[in-house]
Amino acid sequence: MKYIITLILLFTSISDPVTRIAKSNGLKKEAKTFYDQKNYERAIAAYANLLDSMLVQDDNARLNMANAAYFLAYGDKELLGVLSEASKNPENLDSSAVGMASEGLKYASIASNNYDVLSSNSNNAVIASSAFNQKGIIAYKKSEVAKGEEKKPLTEQALNDFKNSLRKNPENESARYNYELLKKLIREQEEQDKNNEDSKDQEQKEDQDKQDQEQKDKKDQEDKSDQEKKDQEQKDKEEQEKKDQENKDQQENNEEQDPNQEKPQDKDPLEKLKEKLEEMNMTPEKAQMILEAMKNNEVQYVQQNKRKATKKKDTTKPDW
Repeated sequence: MKYIITLILLFTSISDPVTRIAKSNGLKKEAKTFYDQKNYERAIAAYANLLDSMLVQDDNARLNMANAAYFLAYGDKELLGVLSEASKNPENLDSSAVGMASEGLKYASIASNNYDVLSSNSNNAVIASSAFNQKGIIAYKKSEVAKGEEKKPLTEQALNDFKNSLRKNPENESARYNYELLKKLIREQEEQDKNNEDSKDQEQKEDQDKQDQEQKDKKDQEDKSDQEKKDQEQKDKEEQEKKDQENKDQQENNEEQDPNQEKPQDKDPLEKLKEKLEEMNMTPEKAQMILEAMKNNEVQYVQQNKRKATKKKDTTKPDW
């Protein structure tokens, strides 16, 4: 019974408006003290108790909690790099980086969620403008460690957040400075990219011209080598023709200077006939028979002529 009474008294004290206001004011003061001392972890805990546990609607307290979380998550550039790596390749982190990333991601989430709530729902234009400005700063910080195609969308998001901040509160000089500075950086980056592209195109053109010239020089050298080869062949041919002509002239000159030089004798008629018979595809036996018959006829003819020549002339008879 005593326990029940205690619970009733406790519930009554919590739900009592005066007690609730006093408790919330105490938490606000405690959280603000931690925040001013840059003890951001304890400040976040106190603000979370005020906003989430007691359900107090206080945009200033929510903005301070978001800012405290921002300092813990994005105040260290090394941590920002770890967070970027953790969002893309968490398996590549070592044990120390995993712990750092875990804490950093927790506070980054607190900051982002509360800035989103304030920029979308706060009726206080100054606070909404500040939330948009902080969102732009976060986007820009992420773009600084981003690589490749991830960089441009983050930069555009940051520029848009700064623009929305100025729409909420045109007197926000921090947002104006950030907006103008980022526009200038984007313009300079675009000019640099264009110059790099032009330089790259020029380098590619120069490389292509160099390759074309090298190919032309190579072809010219090959053509020159081919022409030199042809000229040498023509020269060798002319020298050989000249040498052959000189040898021919020398030979003719030698023949004219030596009248006693034996001239080649004509072949024996029988030998010529034999060669002729062989060309006619006669067998050696048949050719031999013909040759023997011709020799016999020749011998007989010679003998007859001899007999006619040895007969004495009858002087008593007339010549006719």
